[in-house]
Amino acid sequence: MNQSKTPLVAFSYTAADEEKRRGVRRMKLMASGLLLLVAVIYTLATWARNSGVTGWPGYVAAAAEAGMVGALADWFAVTALFRRPLGLPIPHTAIIPTKKDQLGASLGSFVGENFLSGDVVRARLHALSIGRRLGAWLAEPAHADRVTAELSTALRGALTVLRDADVQAVVGEAVTRRAEAAEIAPGLGKTLEKVVSDGAHHGAVDLVCNRAHDWLVLHADSIMEAVQGGAPGWTPRFVDRKVGERVYKELLRFVTEMRDMPAHPARGALDRFLTDFASDLQADTDTRARVERLKSELVARPEVQDIIASAWASVRAMVISAAEDERSELRLRARASLLALGRRLATDARLQAKVEGWAEDAVVYVVTTYRAEITSLISETVAGWDADQTSRKIEAHIGRDLQFIRINGTVVGALAGLLIYTVSRAVGG
Repeated sequence: MNQSKTPLVAFSYTAADEEKRRGVRRMKLMASGLLLLVAVIYTLATWARNSGVTGWPGYVAAAAEAGMVGALADWFAVTALFRRPLGLPIPHTAIIPTKKDQLGASLGSFVGENFLSGDVVRARLHALSIGRRLGAWLAEPAHADRVTAELSTALRGALTVLRDADVQAVVGEAVTRRAEAAEIAPGLGKTLEKVVSDGAHHGAVDLVCNRAHDWLVLHADSIMEAVQGGAPGWTPRFVDRKVGERVYKELLRFVTEMRDMPAHPARGALDRFLTDFASDLQADTDTRARVERLKSELVARPEVQDIIASAWASVRAMVISAAEDERSELRLRARASLLALGRRLATDARLQAKVEGWAEDAVVYVVTTYRAEITSLISETVAGWDADQTSRKIEAHIGRDLQFIRINGTVVGALAGLLIYTVSRAVGG
């Protein structure tokens, strides 16, 4: 018996146990009083028979004698469970304190063989109809509200305890690694090809032409001064001015025509350029390599990394706010999904079978994989209990029933003795 182990669970003799023990003491007094009573009856009956009284004293003495034997035998058996009777070192007594560890190991093995077997667990779970019951439970709006609230609380708690710096570092690293691992040029090429073929880029071209026209009108003097400033020094000033005005007017005319004419040649040239560029993005090795280098440079820039890292803070704040608001779209959608799942589970036999199969497989896997750990928990916990406290605690809980055994032994013994005596008298004449 190893009592040096540290208990896995606190085990002590409590005030409630002491109250139960007082009830055991009262039952002990009752059982002992009954033994004393039959002893007195035996004494009186024996005295009456020795005094010459015939008939009944023999029957009473036989019954009382057998009752004493039964009472003493059951007293010995009950006492031997918890301590040595009369303090004598009789073998196979004080069973609980001396065999506590073996009893714990046997209990663990019994539980493992009879309660933690895969077939038993699967059969029990199948009989529970988990899928149907879960569906009926979730289909109730009050229950769906409760699950939604609990999930929201768990989500808020998880997001609250996470350190922003750690999550931002992980998110930044994941996004960067993903961006560098995936080649974007072919995808961009396919997207651009689709945009051009559908004419979806025309709106952007119109916007650029409009803004370019407005900018030219607003900055006419600046443009003409820039043209004049680039003229050779030997040309006359008025010639430079005329050239500047001419260049400005031609530029303005070109932009205006391009803005107002959907079929302008420059627009067609732009379409052909974009089409060729889309093809190069998908098929030209040099173009794809240049795009990848540009992508790597952009991703590595501190500004881009800051944007990636700050995305977590925005997402976190948004999710927490939605989880706290009972009328948020997130919670309303979660509630609706739970109700829909519950209604379907309650009526769809195939889905019920799937859910029950998943649950059974999961529980059976856990039970069969960790059965040794579960049973060892029982045996090691019992081994860590104090022997005396264990004996006293068990006696406090089952001692009353054991004292009834003593009482029943006294009564049954007396009846058996009376029957044996009666049969002996009848046979012997």
